[in-house]
Amino acid sequence: MSDLDLNTLLGAEDDEGQSRRRARGGRGNRRRRRRRNRGGFIAPLLAFVVLAGIIGGGGYYGYLWLSDALVPDDYTGQGTGEVVIQIQDGQSASEVAQELERQGVVASARAFTNAIGNANKSGSLQPGTYKMRKKMSAAAAVDALTPSNKLLVRVPLKEGLRLSDTLAKLADETGKPVKEFQAAVKEAGDLDLPPYARGKLEGYAFPATYEFQPTATPKQMLAQMVKRFNQTAERIDLEGGAKALGRKPHEIMVIASIIQAEAGRAEDMPKIARVIYNRLGQNPPMKLSMDSTVMYALGKYRTYATHAELETNSPYNTYKHLGLPPGPISNPGDHAIEAALNPAKGSWLFFVATDPKSSVTKFATTEAERQALLAECTANGGCGG
Repeated sequence: MSDLDLNTLLGAEDDEGQSRRRARGGRGNRRRRRRRNRGGFIAPLLAFVVLAGIIGGGGYYGYLWLSDALVPDDYTGQGTGEVVIQIQDGQSASEVAQELERQGVVASARAFTNAIGNANKSGSLQPGTYKMRKKMSAAAAVDALTPSNKLLVRVPLKEGLRLSDTLAKLADETGKPVKEFQAAVKEAGDLDLPPYARGKLEGYAFPATYEFQPTATPKQMLAQMVKRFNQTAERIDLEGGAKALGRKPHEIMVIASIIQAEAGRAEDMPKIARVIYNRLGQNPPMKLSMDSTVMYALGKYRTYATHAELETNSPYNTYKHLGLPPGPISNPGDHAIEAALNPAKGSWLFFVATDPKSSVTKFATTEAERQALLAECTANGGCGG
C-alpha cells in the first residue's frame, strides 16, 4: 500500500488541501466573529433605547410634577361672596398673602406673592380695611388691594363745632357709643395735645373731613384730629405768631374760637379779631361782651343773649368778667386761627351782624355808630327784634 493510500485511509491530506480548508475555515471564522460582533452591538443599543424610553417617560412625568410644584394653586375670576381684610401697618406682602389664603380669598399664598411681584406692587400695599371676595384669582386680589377700595368711614366736621357736638357727630357717623368718645376725652393726656392746651380737647379737635378705618377706636379718631391740629399749628407757626403779638398760643386759640363763633363770613374774621384785640387793649379795661361766650356757658345756640342770660354767673360770661374766657368755646378752623394771628388794621370796637339772612357784619368805632347798626339789625329781624 502506498503512502498516498495510507494517508487517505488515515484521513490525512496533503498540504494543499489543508491550506484550502484553513482558508475556508478562516473565512468562516471571520463570518462567525462578525455575526457575534453584530449581536454584541445590537444588545447595548436595545438596552440604550429601553433606558432612554424609561428616562424619557420619567422625565415627562417629572416635568409634570415639577410644573405642578412650581406653579402654585390659583383661582380664576373675580370670586364670589364678601370678606373684609385688614392690612396692618408694617405688614409685608408675604404676611398679607398668608392672611388672604387663611380667609379663602386666594388659593395659595404663593400665587398672591407671585402676582403682586409680577405687578411690581409688593412695596405699595397700604394699611387699611378692604372689602374683597372669596376665591379670587391672585391677580384680581392684587387689583382689589388699592387705596380706592379701602373701607373708610367718612365724617365731615365743620368749623366752629363745640366739642360736645363733635363727639355726637362722630358717634352718629361711626356707630360707636358717644360714651366711648366721652371716656376718650377724659384721657386727653393720651391724645398728644400740645402743652398749651392744658389737657383740654375743646378748641383742639381740628375741624375737617376725616376718613376713619372701621376698626378705629374713639381715642384713635380723636388723636387723628389732634394730629391734624398740630400739623396746622406748625404750618401757620402758631407759637411764633402768638409770641409776636405778645400772646400765648392758648390765648390765640381762645380768640380764634370766638372769631369762629361770631363770624358769618371768612372775610369778616380779621376785622372781628381786631375788635377783640382793641377791647382787650383798652385803658381803662373794656369787657369783651361776646354773646357767643354766654351761649357756650349755657349750652345754647343763639346769636344774641337775653338780658336774663347776660346775668349768668360763669367765667365764660364775658359781659361780667374782664379778659378772655378760660378756654376755647369751639373748635376753630384755619381761617379763624390765621385771623387771630393776623388781625386787620382798624380802630373798631363794635361789630353787628346787621342782616341775619346774608350774614353781613358791619363794624363801628363809637357807641352812636353801634346803636345805628343795632337798629339796622332789628329792622332786618335780628338782634332779638
